[in-house]
Amino acid sequence: MRNAVLVGVLLCVSHTAGAQQVPDSTARRQQRTLDSLATALAATQARLDSVIAAPPPAAPARASGSYMNVSFVGLTDFGWSTAKDLGALQVGDHEPHARGFAIPNAELALDGTVDPYLKAFANIVYKLNAKGETGVELEEMYFLTTSLPGNLQVKGGQFFAEFGRQNAQHPHAWAFADQPLALNRMFGPEGLRSQGLRISWLLPTSFYTEATLAVMNSAGTTTYSFRSDESSAIHAGAPADRAVGSAADLLYVPRIATSVDLTDTQTLLMGVSGAFGPNNSGPGAQTQIYGADVYWKWKSPTAHMGFPFVSFQSEGLVRRYGAATRVAFDTNRVLPGETLRDNGAYAQLQWGIKPMLIAGLRADYARGDGMAVPVYATVERANRTRYSTNMTWFPTEYSKFRLQYNYDHRAGIGNDHTVLMQFEFLLGAHAAHKF
Repeated sequence: MRNAVLVGVLLCVSHTAGAQQVPDSTARRQQRTLDSLATALAATQARLDSVIAAPPPAAPARASGSYMNVSFVGLTDFGWSTAKDLGALQVGDHEPHARGFAIPNAELALDGTVDPYLKAFANIVYKLNAKGETGVELEEMYFLTTSLPGNLQVKGGQFFAEFGRQNAQHPHAWAFADQPLALNRMFGPEGLRSQGLRISWLLPTSFYTEATLAVMNSAGTTTYSFRSDESSAIHAGAPADRAVGSAADLLYVPRIATSVDLTDTQTLLMGVSGAFGPNNSGPGAQTQIYGADVYWKWKSPTAHMGFPFVSFQSEGLVRRYGAATRVAFDTNRVLPGETLRDNGAYAQLQWGIKPMLIAGLRADYARGDGMAVPVYATVERANRTRYSTNMTWFPTEYSKFRLQYNYDHRAGIGNDHTVLMQFEFLLGAHAAHKF
């Protein structure tokens, strides 16, 4: 269109020049000038047309690499007790085992995205024993899917079994400086964790309901009630060398949990769990553990920084340990096959008095029935009751001071009083824990 207009203008100019009878030499010079201008304009128009018609340049490729958070949590404890052997009272792996100072847990935590489909987590724990010797363990290392259909999610690697509320928590997330007696009794000093896969399903209900199933290896010190070399503390016999022959020799941990808002200021969570797998008291021997848990929290409608609040948490556990016919650990006596029954529970109350100040109360117990040959009953299954109170102060969200008192009663041994002091600090951005 622009070219047609230009040609028309040039023709008019040429016609006018001819009508005025300009000398031939002058007319030719003017015509050459007009031709040059027309050629330049045509070239410019062609370049403009090619720019308009060309597709936009492709955006530079964006990197899709992962990010990673790195954090470090340090726990320092001080413990003193009327019991000379503090380790006999504080049997958890992340508790002080001798009078004086202890570093029972220093955690290096890594978390981040792998790609649009996966996240990954790792927790490497350093600890000092009662002799000051350093131990290192890969506590957790697993991937987590982020985009499966049907409200499904898969976790794979090494991780804590989602049994109840506290087993899957790391020590710095505990409400008390030590773990409940019932969890020590059922899952041993280090809690129930192993290598495996866990699938979860968020049910399509109007309130939160989640079902999970973990399939895990059943061997090792972190599977205390199953194929653990520490199992002699339960059945008093020599542990059998039991290999994995079929899927029945794996550990299965199902759980279902639900949450409802009772009011605008009150929330209630409930769950039931199980753990089923082989133990190494002998061929074919099996262990069954059942648990139920509840958590209730009230938060003031005028809360500031989450305070004030009141929370209540409780768990109850029952274990059925099928002990096979076995040879006693320290003699040649044959112990008969039997089912060893243990149970335990705890209840704890926390009062968030004002921002960064929390008071706590806890009562817990663990009990075990007798054995067919009573003389072989182990001290690890003796009846025990404990009452605890503590005060926790957070100077900031990155540090914590805790003072705790325990009153213990151990059947056949007596009563003891223990004082625990704890300081915690956090470096970096630590991944959030489940509510």
